[in-house]
This record gives sequence, C-alpha cells and structure tokens, in this order.
Amino acid sequence: MTRIAFLKGHGTENDFVIVPDPENAIDLSPATVATLCDRRAGIGGDGLLHVVKSAAHPEAAHIASEAEWFMDYRNGDGSIAEMCGNGVRVFARYLQRAGHVTEGDLAVATRGGVKTVHIAKEGDVTVGMGKARLPEGDVTVSVGERSWPALNVNMGNPHAVAFVDDLAHAGDLYAPPPFSPASAYPDGVNVEFVVDRGPRHVALRVHERGAGETRSCGTGACAVAVATARRDGTDPAVTGAPVTYTVDLPGGTLLITEHPDGEIEMTGPAVIVAEGEIDAEWLESVAR
Repeated sequence: MTRIAFLKGHGTENDFVIVPDPENAIDLSPATVATLCDRRAGIGGDGLLHVVKSAAHPEAAHIASEAEWFMDYRNGDGSIAEMCGNGVRVFARYLQRAGHVTEGDLAVATRGGVKTVHIAKEGDVTVGMGKARLPEGDVTVSVGERSWPALNVNMGNPHAVAFVDDLAHAGDLYAPPPFSPASAYPDGVNVEFVVDRGPRHVALRVHERGAGETRSCGTGACAVAVATARRDGTDPAVTGAPVTYTVDLPGGTLLITEHPDGEIEMTGPAVIVAEGEIDAEWLESVAR
C-alpha cells in the first residue's frame, strides 16, 4: 500500500481527518494520528475519524449486530477518545457520501455506545447523544486568579461546565484549565465556559482534552444544555416537557434538545470539504 485515501470534513468548524478503512487494515499509531492532524506538517484537524466496520474492530465486534460501522475516534494528539458529537455527524456524512447509507436513520458504534443518527433531506444531521450523567461532588475550574464552580456532566466523555460573565475570562485556553479536586477527572476533562445570550440561548468556549481550544464540541454543547437546564429549572425529568437550547460556538450553532426520559438530541451541519491520498512512505517516515 503506497497511498492511503483520506477526506477532510468539519461540523461547525470542529474539523477532522477522515481515514476510510473498513477492514481495519491501517495501523494508526498515536504518532501517526498526531502527524496527520498536525496543521503545518500534516493535513490538519482537531481529531481523526477512523472509519471501520464494527465486525473488523476488536473494540466494536460485540456490537456489530447493532451498528455496522464503528467510529474509531482519535484526538489530535493521537490519544483515544470515547466520543465526539461533531465527529459522529461528519462520520455519518462520509458514510452518505461514500454510498454506504442514504438519508434517514442509521446507527453508529462508538466507544461511548451506539449512537442513533438521522440525516435530514435539508442537510442537517441529528445525533441521539444518549443520556447525561451528573456525578456527585463539587468541582471548581480556574483561569489565572479567577475560579468558578462547575457542573460535572458526563456525556460518554467528561465535562466541567462553568458559567462566566464574559467568554474572555476563559483566557487563551492553550493549556488545560486547572480543576479541583483532581479525583473528579482522573483522565482529564473537557472544560466549557458559558455565557447567556437570551432565553434558552447560550454561547460557549471550550478546551477539549488532547486538542486545546476548538471551534466546536458537540458533547460539550450537550453538556452545556444539560447544565443550563438544571440552572434554569427546566430539567425535563422534573417538568415533563422537552427543552431545546440554542448553543452558539465559535464555529457555528447547534440545537440541543433534552427529553423527559433523559435522551438528548443534537442537530447541526456536517460538511465534507476535500478528499485525496496520503503518501504512505512519507507517513511512515515522519510517524516513527
């Protein structure tokens, strides 16, 4: 194999290198992934979507009967992640572009469980993100001399959601914002800083573990909607009515709906912008 096919896509400017590999034949080491996601020396992306048939991947073979395709998602630094909400939408758009699926419903296997996806005729993609878990215990995040209480929300991956007066208070977000207690997130955390924009309308900035500040984070938008609903007293499990929040991110807008049974849906765009080939010899040489 001298060349490896790839595509580039984004969901609200959360961008990904897409590597189709149905039979799981390509060795994507952490160094290889980091090289591909490097914005100067590689293709560039917040993460990598490794497109594999569930039956061909040891982490997904047990759920192959539920979902044909497995999203083997990697962070931009090469580390493995449980889930990526924007990534699922782009993953589904790739499957549609490649002719593996059509408009309508499909299931996608992830390390965070099987996700239900709907590709609408008008172009947006809706992902069933499952239910949020709210681990007990107080959490604090800080930037410089400022600190805020944060809500611990788990969307298959961990989040700390802090409400602030100004998004500039999040600082440059080059480094992970410190949090306490350390035991709350033993494997690191995605941190969202949130301000109000209007009724059921918020905006955020996010530091994603392993990627730094990104233009968008789908699971982060869901975590923010959940946290805002609890703050606002609109928890659907209490009111019995679904609630939808408009969530503005630097890269675009997502609609997040939480239902009384706790299920969360995320709707937003997914775009494939380019495709090409990677020189396998180059990749092998730079990823050693």
